[in-house]
Amino acid sequence: MKYRLASLSFAAVMLWLAVVSFTNSSVPEEKPRNIILMIGDGMGLSQLSSAFYYGNGEPNFARFPIVGLSRTSASSDKITDSAAGATALSTGKKTYNGAIGVDAKKKSVETLIEYFAAKGLSNGLVATSSITHATPASFYAHVKKRKMQDEIAEHLVQSNVDFFAGGGQKFFKIGEGDNDLTEMLRAKDFVINTQKLDVELPYNNANKYGYLLAKDGMPTMENDRGDFLKRASLLALECLSKNEKGFFLVIEGSQIDWGGHANNASYVISETLDFDQTVGAVLDFAKEDGNTLVIVTADHETGGFTLKAKLKKVPFGGSKPDYDEIDPSFSTGGHSAALVPVLAYGPGAEMFSGIYQNTAIHQKIVRLSSP
Repeated sequence: MKYRLASLSFAAVMLWLAVVSFTNSSVPEEKPRNIILMIGDGMGLSQLSSAFYYGNGEPNFARFPIVGLSRTSASSDKITDSAAGATALSTGKKTYNGAIGVDAKKKSVETLIEYFAAKGLSNGLVATSSITHATPASFYAHVKKRKMQDEIAEHLVQSNVDFFAGGGQKFFKIGEGDNDLTEMLRAKDFVINTQKLDVELPYNNANKYGYLLAKDGMPTMENDRGDFLKRASLLALECLSKNEKGFFLVIEGSQIDWGGHANNASYVISETLDFDQTVGAVLDFAKEDGNTLVIVTADHETGGFTLKAKLKKVPFGGSKPDYDEIDPSFSTGGHSAALVPVLAYGPGAEMFSGIYQNTAIHQKIVRLSSP
């Protein structure tokens, strides 16, 4: 009897594994027209979890039916930086820390924006960092070092990006005559705004829009950035939706990472909550559209962030953890090797369950967009 039960249990486990394997390897018949990749820079499981304890009501992260985990190591190191992590997502290739759109041998590799542009889709980027920072840059530029932001800005001018919004004015040489990259963008049919984010797109006959709204990174949420990320993402959706063939959009909550580097819990939490609000707006769009895949993930975890119990003093000089009060804490000022979450909603979302390398996210996106 015990042998039969063990055999049945083993068979059930093997059947479950087969179903999971099939789900992750097979391409569904229904494929998305639009794909939105949302990256919470530095957002590990604890950062995501903070939205469940510090926000108002249930966070939008809870709306995703599919959950996975991504392994983020670089080719050069067990712990990745944003450049190698984002390049893995963008190109499907592991590379060394600091690399932007190049492989471990420093050779240029096709990015997702280049891939989708070749298929006739529109492309966009939104970030709360400079638009030339490591993560957004990895989707359109090819340089050996992430610090080459002047060169990265030049790559943006020559890229297939149709919409962008973020900071980074100083890298575009605004007002420097023939070196002014914003004038070069205007010559390529971009409507450029360096003053404010429009409430709605001006000149609806235009197809390309660029917003450079800070000298470098955008202000923090704690320093009155407001709902820039949400509004810029909605403008991007308005712009890119003009293309009947579809679009690919990258949205980065850049400063979750910066709060982790600073070991500033309120900074991390406020940026995570802002990212979650943007996630909600994007999910609303995807739900109404019915043909849009939304993927939320991170390039890595930052700060070794944890939501531990707060220590309370007890008589005679001792202390004990109070399991009803959270004390957000950090173990490092850098990145960690922790796995990061992957959330998916829409056509093809089931392909993103399981545990896999960050390069597999790129591969799954390409498979879902192939004929």
